[in-house]
Amino acid sequence: MPIDELDHRTLIGGEFWKKLQPYAHVDESLFLDHSWQARNSIANIEKLQAVLSGLVSSEFLDDAKRGVQRSSMSLRISPYLISLIDWDNPYADPLRRQFIPVASSLLRDHPKLTMDPLSELVDSPVLGLTHRYADKALFLALDSCPVYCRFCTRSYSVGNNTKTVDKIQLHVNPERWNQAFSYIESRPELEDIVVSGGDVYQLKPAQITAIGDRLLDMKYVRRIRFATKGPAVMPQKVLTDLPWRDALTRIVEKGRKLRKEVALHTHFNHPNEITAITEEAMGQLMERGVTIRNQSVLLRGVNDSSATMISLMKRLSYINVRPYYIYLHDLVKGVEDLRTPLDTALRITKELRGVTAGFNTPTFVVDAPGGGGKRDVHTFEFYDHDTGISVFTSPAVTAGAHHLYFDPLHSLSPEVRQRWENPKEQDVMINDALSKARISPPRSRAEKQRGLPPGGPMTPGDVLVRGDHSTDPELWR
Repeated sequence: MPIDELDHRTLIGGEFWKKLQPYAHVDESLFLDHSWQARNSIANIEKLQAVLSGLVSSEFLDDAKRGVQRSSMSLRISPYLISLIDWDNPYADPLRRQFIPVASSLLRDHPKLTMDPLSELVDSPVLGLTHRYADKALFLALDSCPVYCRFCTRSYSVGNNTKTVDKIQLHVNPERWNQAFSYIESRPELEDIVVSGGDVYQLKPAQITAIGDRLLDMKYVRRIRFATKGPAVMPQKVLTDLPWRDALTRIVEKGRKLRKEVALHTHFNHPNEITAITEEAMGQLMERGVTIRNQSVLLRGVNDSSATMISLMKRLSYINVRPYYIYLHDLVKGVEDLRTPLDTALRITKELRGVTAGFNTPTFVVDAPGGGGKRDVHTFEFYDHDTGISVFTSPAVTAGAHHLYFDPLHSLSPEVRQRWENPKEQDVMINDALSKARISPPRSRAEKQRGLPPGGPMTPGDVLVRGDHSTDPELWR
């Protein structure tokens, strides 16, 4: 076997953080302290400039400052993550691209973008709970994270308000939690609960215990998934926040005794995010019987090559994190530069299959805009490579509805990009795609729920496109 096929076993180790002057004095015990990581996370452009002074050009710092000012997400990045970025080539670095925007790379949003691309608000019977699939619900316990990803699907609520987005608040609130739990208890068909946010890394141990106990005590709940990006951006918490780790372990053990599954779902996007620290953290969770699965997002300039994705999947498998999903990037505000066309997912999934065991081979999915749920990328009804429109149906979730995904404009020809500038031409292209998919343009589910008249060929949730009603209180009635 060629030696490069074993590269996934070679993980970044040693005191790699000391190459950055602000961390040159930090010894291993301090660097592994999760509290130190949290306290020293960079949460504003001034602190970023101070840490990077002398490492990058003033032009880059100015570019980043303008990028942050235009971002829909707050800035927060851990010293651990900052230390893994190649500051000799910051524009190309795949980690920098995910967390620190630069104005020179930003592209115009697609005209069909909405602030709530998956219509989670439409499917929320109570604030912070999305019930879309018959037997599964998503519980958003809080709205903060250890770091903030530029491409966050929930930029409508996660993090602080920015200059471009006023956000719905989903702070930790016992009354709100109880409303969500009461709804779950009232629906015996709900067997699978995803606990997310925000990020469960930010929950206190007592809160992990309270949520886990309440859900496990419900007769019909059989599966719980705690969702966190933490292991990818601050694995130190697993190693040094012993009360948090013990709380998670206790819920996993309680679930096992009840013959219920409790798993941790995490989010690595690039092999460079996996270090010797990560391996130790994931190893300790494995020793405690915690099942860990990974969900990645397909990102332009980050992991949109087969070689990178293969390396990521093999490295995750090596540290006993099971690759689960690869999401095609949602239509999120301010990150068009990170989106890839559907074609890219189709190509990579073909080349990834067979590289490793099937149970460690992820499924590439489109989370169908407008509330259609996850659809295998191959299951489109029609895909127009020229206009970038793909049409999906989701019979088990939104029977009779159609869901449109739109490739990023930068992947289309200049002539087609010009057509997307014209609303009438947009309708022509969409109607043509629907016609070829042999799907008529019914009212969207959101329109039906709100008693609105048909508005032409729209995806479910297009009510959010027209005037952007993502924060409309009517959605909560």
